[in-house]
Amino acid sequence: MHNRIAPKKHSFWYNVYMFYIDLDEIDLLDKKLRWFSRNKFNLFSFRDAEHLQLPKENPDKTKTTRQHLEDYLKGYGVNGANLKIKLLTNLNVLGYNFNPVSFYYCFNEAGNPICCVAEISNTYREMKLFFFGKDELSGNTFKKVITKYFYVSPFIDHDDSFDFNLTVPTDKLNITIDDIDKQGNKFFFTTLKGNKIPLTNASLLKNFISIPLIPLQIMGMIHWQALKLWLKKLSFHPKAENPELQRNVYKPYKPQTK
Repeated sequence: MHNRIAPKKHSFWYNVYMFYIDLDEIDLLDKKLRWFSRNKFNLFSFRDAEHLQLPKENPDKTKTTRQHLEDYLKGYGVNGANLKIKLLTNLNVLGYNFNPVSFYYCFNEAGNPICCVAEISNTYREMKLFFFGKDELSGNTFKKVITKYFYVSPFIDHDDSFDFNLTVPTDKLNITIDDIDKQGNKFFFTTLKGNKIPLTNASLLKNFISIPLIPLQIMGMIHWQALKLWLKKLSFHPKAENPELQRNVYKPYKPQTK
């Protein structure tokens, strides 16, 4: 659900599904599930190259997503070697994917949440990561307000703030990411809610049939809603505007030149 209350009202909601997978079990899922593969074409597939890769320039493509994330966590003083890391994300569907946001939840051997990483992407396939440590953990929810410094929507300033509330998934999913303007007012509310179901061949087929080509639909819905906002004459910020406010971006967009 997206709900904008200023400067003009605009709201919508869609049915979606996401996958919550243990990064150590991806190869096992590849073997176990007929309709799931790793780094290969299938009905659903997980591709390491679509997630965090380090270093930012000339990333090491031989490493898995888990290895890259462990390298990233070291920068925050977290040893991820013995952590269980579960990723909430969209998978490739028939070779195509777009992930507006993915979440890495990290647990110690006792099963307690230690940290979380939000991986946000824009339609230019750029990516920015936001880290949440023990200081941001309240109960089973990671909470943080932080300036974006990222081009997510052309209708929201780059230096507005995110208000994250990332509850650890259980049988229920409940995540909110709201936007706060520079005057401290919340003006945009985003909610992601869901119920857990087992990951099986049958559930993969059911989800595919219920919402075919969901990543393509997500990309289409983003542009459709953007057109509606443009028709409402909301202020529009071109991608090239305020490059100094787009900081610490992974996979930066490089426009084609002639």
